[in-house]
Amino acid sequence: MPRPKPLTIEALWQVDRLGPPSLAPDGSAAVCALTRPSLEDNKLRSTLWLLPVRGAKPRELTRCGRRDARPQWSPRGDLVAFVARRKQQGRKDATPQLYLIAPDGGEARRAATVATGVEDFAWFPDGRRIALVSWVWPELRGTAAQARRQRAFAQRKESGYLTSEAQYRHWDHALPMGRVPHLLVLDVGTGRVRDLFEGTPYELDRAEPGRDGFDIAPDGRRIAFAYDPAAQKRAGNCFAIAEFDLLTGRSRDLVRDPAWHCSAPRYAPDGDRIAFVASHQGRKHTMPLQLAVWERASGRWAVESAEWDHEVQPPLHWEDDGQALLLTAEQQGRRHLWRFDLPDRRAEALVAGGHVQAFAKRAGTLVTLADSAAHPARLHAHLPGRPPRRLESFNDRLLARHDLGRTEERWIAGALGDRVQLWLHYPPGFDPARRWPLLQVIHGGPHTAAGDQWHERWNTAVFAGAGNVVCSVNYHGSSSFGTAFLDSITHRWGQLELLDLEAATEALLREPWVDPQRVHAAGGSYGGYLVAWMNGHATPGRYRSYVCHAGCFDWRAMFADDAYTWHAREFGAWYWDNPALLEAQSALRGVAAMATPTLVIHGALDYRVPDQQGLAYYNTLKARGIDARLLWFPDENHWVLKPRNSKLWFDEVLAWLRRHEPKARGGTGRRPRRRG
Repeated sequence: MPRPKPLTIEALWQVDRLGPPSLAPDGSAAVCALTRPSLEDNKLRSTLWLLPVRGAKPRELTRCGRRDARPQWSPRGDLVAFVARRKQQGRKDATPQLYLIAPDGGEARRAATVATGVEDFAWFPDGRRIALVSWVWPELRGTAAQARRQRAFAQRKESGYLTSEAQYRHWDHALPMGRVPHLLVLDVGTGRVRDLFEGTPYELDRAEPGRDGFDIAPDGRRIAFAYDPAAQKRAGNCFAIAEFDLLTGRSRDLVRDPAWHCSAPRYAPDGDRIAFVASHQGRKHTMPLQLAVWERASGRWAVESAEWDHEVQPPLHWEDDGQALLLTAEQQGRRHLWRFDLPDRRAEALVAGGHVQAFAKRAGTLVTLADSAAHPARLHAHLPGRPPRRLESFNDRLLARHDLGRTEERWIAGALGDRVQLWLHYPPGFDPARRWPLLQVIHGGPHTAAGDQWHERWNTAVFAGAGNVVCSVNYHGSSSFGTAFLDSITHRWGQLELLDLEAATEALLREPWVDPQRVHAAGGSYGGYLVAWMNGHATPGRYRSYVCHAGCFDWRAMFADDAYTWHAREFGAWYWDNPALLEAQSALRGVAAMATPTLVIHGALDYRVPDQQGLAYYNTLKARGIDARLLWFPDENHWVLKPRNSKLWFDEVLAWLRRHEPKARGGTGRRPRRRG
C-alpha cells in the first residue's frame, strides 16, 4: 500500500459531508443528507441516504435532486419528508418545496405547492399533517393571495430594496422584503395549507426561522413557539414563548419576561411541561443559554441548569420517562452530548470527545453525528449495553490515503494568571530534531472555541500538511470555559486576547523545534480583528506575516453590519456617546506601529463584517507602504463556500506564508548542535 500523503485542499474537497440524522419510529434506521462536493464542477450535490442501525449497508434514497435537505421520518414510518427544488410534472420549483418519499424507494412527490416556499418543517404526531415555516406577506389573507403576490414580485423589473425595518438583512442575504416567517399547517392527504399566524402579530425569528423555533404537542392539539413581542424587530431583542391551540384558534403567552431571552421550546412526553433555553439578558448580554422548564399546572417556569456553568445548545430532547433531557454543550474545546437529570439537576456526558454536531433518539436507539480533528463527521449508533457502532464509511477509503498528522492539547499561563488552553496540530512525519514554521490560527467569535474538531474552511490538517505546526489558542473570551472567562473581555476587546496569544507564542518559541524566523498568524472574523490588532500591538518583528480574513478594522464603521444593535453592549457605549471608547478597541488604533506583511481576504456578501472593513485595512497598509495583498470575492459571504473559491483561498494563504519565509540558509533544516 502506498505511503499516506499529507492532506491537500484537493483531497479536502473530496470529503463527503453528512447532515443531521432522523430516526425511524422503531429506531431501525436513520436517514440523512449526504453532500458530495466537486472541484471540477465547482458545485455541491446533496442526496438522501438510509443507514440501517443493525448490519445492512447504507443505500441512496434519492438521486434526482441536486440539494435534497432536512429529511425527517414520519411518525408512522411510511414516509420521509425533505426540502428540495425539483422539476416535477412539467413544473419547476421557483422556491424550495416539501417532498415525500417512501423509505423503500421509488419516486419522490411534491407534497403541495407553497408559493412562498418552505424553509423548514415538522411532522404532527398523527403523521397526517406537517407544520411548515414560510416567509409570507402578513397583510394578505389566503394562499391564493400569497401566490399572486409572489408571482408579481418575481416578475418585477425594479431591483431596489425598500424597508423601514430595523432588522432587514442577515449574514449574507437581505430578509425577504415586506415578508415575515409564519407557521403553516399542511394536510398531507389533501395538500391544503393553512396559515396559523394569519391575522395575528406573531412571527418566528427573522434571522434564522426554523425547526428549533417551535414544537408540536404530543396530542397534536397545540404548538409552542418562540417569538419577538417587541413592536420593532431587531437583533438582540428578548423572545417569549407562546402557545397556539389548533382547536380553538386561540394563543397565549407562556413565558414572557423582558429580562430573559427564551427559545427552542420542546414538549415533554406528557405535554404538560415545556423545556426551553433561556438567557438572562437583563443581567448581562453575555449570559449563557440555560435549560429551563415551564409547567402547565402552575403556569410557572424555572431555570434548571443555573448551577451548571455550561451553555446549553438546542435542540433539546426529552427522555421517554420525562425525567431527563438530552442536549449538547461545550466543555474545554469539545462538544459533548449530555443527559441532564431534572430531579437532581445533574449533567452526565453520554457521548464525549470531539464535537457532537447533531443527534437523534427513538425507541431506545441513539444516533450521533460527531467529528474531531482526526476525521470529518461520522454517524454512530449507541444501543443499550453495546459499544457504539459506526453506520457508514463514506470517507474511509479517501482518508486512508492521507496522513493527517496528530493533535495535542496543552495548557499555558495566560492573561490574569489564568490557565489557557491551546491545541497543537503537528505535520505528518513531524521530527522534533528539525525546525518547523509555526502558524497561529486564531478563531473567530469571539465567543466560540477552537477545539478537537474538523473544519472545512480552516482545516488544520491542510495547514499542517503543508509543513506547519499549527497552534490554536482558546484565548480569554472563548466559549466552553465558563461564563466569567467568556465575559472577561467585554468592553476591552483585544487586550487579554493579545496577552494569551503572545503567551502561547512565547511558550512555543522555547521549544527547540520552532523556527523563530518562521512564525505567522492567521485569523478570520474576530480572529481577523485580532490579527489586525496584533499588527499594531504585538512584539515588533515576532511574526513574519499575517493573514486577515473577514477581519474587523474600525468598530465605528462596523455599524454597517447586521448585528449593529449589539454594539453598545459589546463595547460599553454607542459610538456617538463615547467615540474614544470604540477607537480604543479598534485595530486602526495601532496603525502607526504596523509593519508586518498582511494578506487581506474578504467577501462582498459578508454582512456580519462588511467588506469595507477589509478594504479599509488593505488600503491603509498600501498607503503606508506595507507589503499587502488582497483577495476579494464578489460572490462569497463571511465564509468562502464555493469549491474553486475555497481552493483559491487555501492556495493564496499557503503561498503567502511561503513567500514570507526567510531566504534559504542552506543545511538540512535540523537545529545546530550545542557546544559544551
